[in-house]
Amino acid sequence: MLEIKNLHVKLEEEDKQILKGVDLTVEAGKVHAIMGPNGSGKSTLSYVLSGRDGYEVTDGTATLNGEDILDMEPEERAAAGVFLAFQYPVEIPGVGNMTFMRTAVNAQRKARGQDELSAADFLKVVRERAKELKIDADMLKRPVNVGFSGGEKKRNEILQMAMLEPKMCILDETDSGLDVDAMKLVADGVNALRAPDRGFLVITHYQRLLDHIVPDVVHIMSNGRIVKTGGPELALEVEKNGYADLVEEVA
Repeated sequence: MLEIKNLHVKLEEEDKQILKGVDLTVEAGKVHAIMGPNGSGKSTLSYVLSGRDGYEVTDGTATLNGEDILDMEPEERAAAGVFLAFQYPVEIPGVGNMTFMRTAVNAQRKARGQDELSAADFLKVVRERAKELKIDADMLKRPVNVGFSGGEKKRNEILQMAMLEPKMCILDETDSGLDVDAMKLVADGVNALRAPDRGFLVITHYQRLLDHIVPDVVHIMSNGRIVKTGGPELALEVEKNGYADLVEEVA
């Protein structure tokens, strides 16, 4: 599904190389987790895949279902099925949550050649999804993320993901700043969206999130490269011993 080959990326302004040859394949229906110390390139990878400005790809490829996504604009990547859940979701004062989501959903449907959802049809679907994800209906009436707690912001992103139905879901440290209860609610929402035709790339520092979103594959990233790959037990090893031994082992 998502195939990354020899990806090299640098910061445009500083001419600093961040990714130094990333190779990664995420299959449909699978959850891959990426862990690694600060500065290893985890978030940069998520930004580059979603099309954030400020990064230059100097070598390598990234394709989603055979389509080259690196030459696409961010909105084209979204229409192709890429979704990024941010570490710190932004607030958008004055823009209603429902208006925001309906606009996004219909923009994607239009890009895919589908009919747009009417206000009534959208309302029916969003209420059903919110109920499935245990999201209070009052959240739907508020401006996007304004006055939301950290947990509410993350759950709101999971609702956006459920409405947009992406093919590749990238979660960038979605557990950041969450207490245990909020993290479990977010994880339950992610698990509810696992499907045979959808892949997940979960970027995290901590094993605790992976207790709830159990990955099929765990990758350790260091110095701009994936240095080790294994099963869920690899995350437990990191939790117990840290990254230093693993990084030294492959140096």
